[in-house]
Amino acid sequence: MLPNLTPDVALAERLFATLRERSFDGTGITREAFGPGERMAHALMAETGAALGLEQRVDPVGNLYLTLPGIDRAAKRVLLGSHLDSVRSGGNFDGAAGVLAGIAALAGMRRAGYAPARDITVMAIRAEEAGAWFPTSYPGSRGALGAMRPEELEVRRLDSGRTLAEHMREEGFDPDFVARGERAIAPEGVAAFLEVHIEQGPVLEAEGIPVGIVTGIPGSRRLRAARVIGEWNHSGATPRKYRKDAAIALADLAVALDEAWCRQDALGQAMVCTFCVLATTPEAGFTKIPGEAVFQLDIRSVNLHVCDAMFEVLHEKVAEIEARRGVRFELGAETGSRASPMDAGVQAGLRQAAEALGIPYHVMASGGGHDAAAFAQAGIPTGMLFVRNQNGSHNPKEGMRMEDFAQACAVAQRFAAEHAA
Repeated sequence: MLPNLTPDVALAERLFATLRERSFDGTGITREAFGPGERMAHALMAETGAALGLEQRVDPVGNLYLTLPGIDRAAKRVLLGSHLDSVRSGGNFDGAAGVLAGIAALAGMRRAGYAPARDITVMAIRAEEAGAWFPTSYPGSRGALGAMRPEELEVRRLDSGRTLAEHMREEGFDPDFVARGERAIAPEGVAAFLEVHIEQGPVLEAEGIPVGIVTGIPGSRRLRAARVIGEWNHSGATPRKYRKDAAIALADLAVALDEAWCRQDALGQAMVCTFCVLATTPEAGFTKIPGEAVFQLDIRSVNLHVCDAMFEVLHEKVAEIEARRGVRFELGAETGSRASPMDAGVQAGLRQAAEALGIPYHVMASGGGHDAAAFAQAGIPTGMLFVRNQNGSHNPKEGMRMEDFAQACAVAQRFAAEHAA
């Protein structure tokens, strides 16, 4: 029988306020990956862990671990965690909510005098938002799990032009640990990993439900540097049949893929298709027919077969538009990621915890990528818990009601306690 545990949400609220105060950039929140903002946030969590009497260590990649010791120190531990970095001028809750939920849970256990049977550890992960700073994904979690390739250390930060390895060394960490293929977390030593995170879309708010239990993190197929080559010409002097308009050709493709998405939606397939960039080049201007247009395409789904089907439509439409409009598409290199289903047992445990507490929940797929994907792909039983969020994410208006956060903390705390019993 578990004792009456309640998370220390007041502590988390004070920490949110301190993070905001120390990382507000005049517009939003900026905590640079492997930079001063992230360094500040990790130092604050270390200071908080020390005040709570939690064991702490930092791995060679820079991840921070705060542990409430279990009775059996050799047993597989329970990990709760997320990241503390942010995009430039983002919000205060993306990532940080997961770390502070874990701290609130452990603080409540400490206050109740609860001793778990196995270790429960909060992990503050480095650089989940690496894509906003470095062209790579999850270097903190993948670095800890031994899943990073050595060549990824040479990617350059978008603002400084210096390598990931250089930034890691500047922060006092050891990129050679990654280069040697070592790991700080052995999958066989982890009973479960749970990441609490704000939902980055409108579903929970629209449904009026405080928390979501995540079924999976989508995979993707992406084009980051695609373009359409047409022919520059005079906008007044060139009849329609002589035009090779790159912008209109690209618009044709965008409409065709949106219609294909609509058909997938009607079949009940959960996916998204986004033209993140859809633009003419700087040479374009008034009185010119665009001779070149550029685009970035991001297609995501938990079911990668749906992404494949969309790319089949893409290639079919590209050939058709090229023939009809006299243009040429250059799609460039494709990137992507595998889908990461969340563990069925962890999902069941989260449902049981929410039901025991009388907290309504919604079962849903994630739209964005998260560190949880790295843990799932490493073979660790992994789950995610979403918190209702207002105004989306990756923007200064990002919102989260503390009463919703409190309910997510309670579910996470009960899950961790039951898993560690």
